[in-house]
Amino acid sequence: MTKPDLDGAYALQSPEDSLKLYSDWAETYDETFAKASGYQMPEAVAEAFVRADGQGPVLDVGAGTGLVGEALRDLGVKLIDGTDISAAMLAEAALKDCYENLFEGDLTAVLGVEDEVYSGVVSAGTFTHGHVGPEAFDELLRVARPNAVFALSINAEHFEARGFAAKFDALKDQIQGLTLHETIIYDDSRTDDHADDKALIAVFQKA
Repeated sequence: MTKPDLDGAYALQSPEDSLKLYSDWAETYDETFAKASGYQMPEAVAEAFVRADGQGPVLDVGAGTGLVGEALRDLGVKLIDGTDISAAMLAEAALKDCYENLFEGDLTAVLGVEDEVYSGVVSAGTFTHGHVGPEAFDELLRVARPNAVFALSINAEHFEARGFAAKFDALKDQIQGLTLHETIIYDDSRTDDHADDKALIAVFQKA
């Protein structure tokens, strides 16, 4: 059985694995992972989105327990929806009272959302080891309006190896203003082998 911790999350192989791990982890995720490890990507993504003049309605992809939504709300962003593969994680997100709508969604398939609904798309911690690859960008662009602002964290270790760089190149006619901001995933309270893990926050607009 995959242990509900960071190494377990990085070892995921399928959507079914994700459902099991995050169902087991949901109630303790904020305390045992986010707070305990100094996880600072939700705030970093929210701040990058606001700096790029992002506004709602915004979709938080891989919303989990709602940490990005909470950070967006605290920065004054309104009209936030969230989607995640795990109903258990979304139940925790609902308790934060920062989302208009929360719905289950598998980014390896098709979201139950009409075309061009959102003015912004954000994500922290979804495009990482064992989770979702760059193929999901097509679906996110589908649900975004023209000129929608994106702020997506991507684990730096596999930006090239998992095809994210190549995907951005392939999308060059569909997006504009791409910038990549390297960010430390955890604050200095984390001292284990993951202490220096980095992510790239990709900020761009749909053309």
